[in-house]
Amino acid sequence: MAQYKYLSGFGSHFSSEDERCPNALPVAQNSPQVCPYNLYAEQLSGSAFTAPRTENVRTWLYRKLPSAVHLPFQPFRGAKYFRQNWDEQPPNPNQMRWKPFDLPEDGKTVNFVEGLHTVCGAGDPRSRHGLAVHIYSCNGSMDSSAFYNSDGDFLIVPQEGTLNITTELGRMTVAPNEICVIPQGIRFAVNVNKPSRGYILEVYDGHFVLPDLGPIGANGLANPRDFETPVAWFSDKDINDFQVISKFQGSLFVAKQKHTVFDVVAWHGNYVPYKYDLAKFMVINSVSFDHCDPSIFTVLTCPSLRAGTAIADFVIFPPRWSVQEHTFRPPYYHRNCMSEFMGLILGKYEAKEEGFAAGGATLHSMMTPHGPDVKCFEGASKAKLVPERIAEGTQAFMFESSLSLAVTKWGEETCQKLDAAYYECWQSLKNNFKISEN
Repeated sequence: MAQYKYLSGFGSHFSSEDERCPNALPVAQNSPQVCPYNLYAEQLSGSAFTAPRTENVRTWLYRKLPSAVHLPFQPFRGAKYFRQNWDEQPPNPNQMRWKPFDLPEDGKTVNFVEGLHTVCGAGDPRSRHGLAVHIYSCNGSMDSSAFYNSDGDFLIVPQEGTLNITTELGRMTVAPNEICVIPQGIRFAVNVNKPSRGYILEVYDGHFVLPDLGPIGANGLANPRDFETPVAWFSDKDINDFQVISKFQGSLFVAKQKHTVFDVVAWHGNYVPYKYDLAKFMVINSVSFDHCDPSIFTVLTCPSLRAGTAIADFVIFPPRWSVQEHTFRPPYYHRNCMSEFMGLILGKYEAKEEGFAAGGATLHSMMTPHGPDVKCFEGASKAKLVPERIAEGTQAFMFESSLSLAVTKWGEETCQKLDAAYYECWQSLKNNFKISEN
């Protein structure tokens, strides 16, 4: 695994220069008449100019050539299942479970963009409201090409294989049990050295932030210091044939140019890509009885305009101690006004140890009942309640949304991974009610 350098912090204003070019950042201004090293100054805005300071994000880039130096965009046909058509399938309220999604076939090279497949989503990138859930499956690297998303932010969750990601602002490695966020508009390329697979949460509305902690206090959950942003780095390779792929209004386009986009020598700002190691999450849980709601495991959230209601939350279920007394300890049976898409990075999920496999997924739509299977319920109802480690060697996660998610034709039919027998895991639950016992 490549060893890259990072800057620590979440939402911070950073400054970074490639160490090969000291003093590349202008002093005390953003756009001097002549930049150091004769670089071009370019601002990348991630919010409106007049957004409140708490929400205002932008970064100044000092690069060899402006991003505007490219030929006109043309339609890109290389990712046929990466699309946001929420009306191609009739609505389906059933519980859904997918077996592990396929890795690329042997003998066929597929890069990150070509291996994007949309599973479900809601909303419209043109109105900047909504989200999409994608799967990536690739075995090749993005040589002489880069991708950027005009529609929203990508939260990437590797499940199989480490991603080596080059962004305009620097390089980072993201392994299983780590995540990264590539904000809207930032150009990046993904290199892999083995067949790789993972999940992507795309949000159109705004950007991911840390959840408020309320009475928890100043410390806990995902601590800001544990987020890492890459330091400045530029490529010194001469490239005469480079492609830039853009996602714009739900469609893909490609433009050619005679230079790499990875030519940023220095930058400063607070609009940056970042990564996070899920093993550093500080878990909070009940130490008396009953459950804290799963919101207590929120790593990042993309808020909506309604207080306390998210366009999307990224929630994890990490290894932890379970010590509640006289309590059914697995997740409770639930009907929810939110949509719950779950994935499994590694191990076995505590509420369904069979059938829900790493690399697969589940979707429990709005008000669709779900909960522990028969084996889990019966075992937990009779278990001796002693302190125990649960989810050891496991990392499950959830994309939870206030929007009602539509499943694509690829997700429901083409991928051929939907488990038609999923509903059976609840059918053997018994009616144990006996009025005489009260």
